[in-house]
Amino acid sequence: MESPFKGKTGLRRILNAAHYSADGLRAAYRHEDAFRQEIWLTLVAVPLALWLGDTAVERALMIASVVLVLVVELLNSAVEATVDRVSLERHELAKRAKDVGSAAVLVALLNAAVVWGLLLFG
Repeated sequence: MESPFKGKTGLRRILNAAHYSADGLRAAYRHEDAFRQEIWLTLVAVPLALWLGDTAVERALMIASVVLVLVVELLNSAVEATVDRVSLERHELAKRAKDVGSAAVLVALLNAAVVWGLLLFG
């Protein structure tokens, strides 16, 4: 069975997707404290990367590692919202899903720290 929300093609599909993405970014910023903090970190880190990176590759790696944190946080927030939508009762699988999402964010943050550390001090 095909989703009733599918079916748009071409430019209309692209415009709809851009609108849904903007809605998602607004919702994450409005409702997720961690995402807000990471946005502010990104607004500081990107100019720093452009200034501190010696080569285009270094700057790209530094920026990509920070943007990866945002991507993983968005996915983690989606998992948490879905789990909460299904049920607010405590359940081992719900806890596991949320903990694994949180661990993914931690790994992305550690990755950013390692990339920046190696490029700046290695």
